Amino acid sequence: MSKDYTELEVWIEGRKLVNLTYILTTNFPKEEVSALTSQIRRAAISVRSNIAEGCGRRISKDTLHFLHIARGSLYELETQFYLALDQVYISKDDFEIVNRKILLCKKLISGFINYYKKIENEK
Repeated sequence: MSKDYTELEVWIEGRKLVNLTYILTTNFPKEEVSALTSQIRRAAISVRSNIAEGCGRRISKDTLHFLHIARGSLYELETQFYLALDQVYISKDDFEIVNRKILLCKKLISGFINYYKKIENEK
């Protein structure tokens, strides 16, 4: 792959997701700072970090491993934002915005996984 990982749409959208996550969790109740707020932020960071780490690997099997972890973190993040919605820590409108971003990231990362699976199968 000739592109630097920071130029990849999947990483760029992951970056936007992390920034949105920080904005949306800023006003969570203080008692959630060390619990849900921290967990949500870690999941969002994990998405982007694992994409970067996967791209840093030179073996497509290793890259796939980290991309799958990133995708798992997206599902974790989605679940946590549902909890935030249920607890009325975020509005329905904010939930819809972040959920659309999560969905976009899921599609992009699944496409990236399929790309690397194809490379792995061609060996």
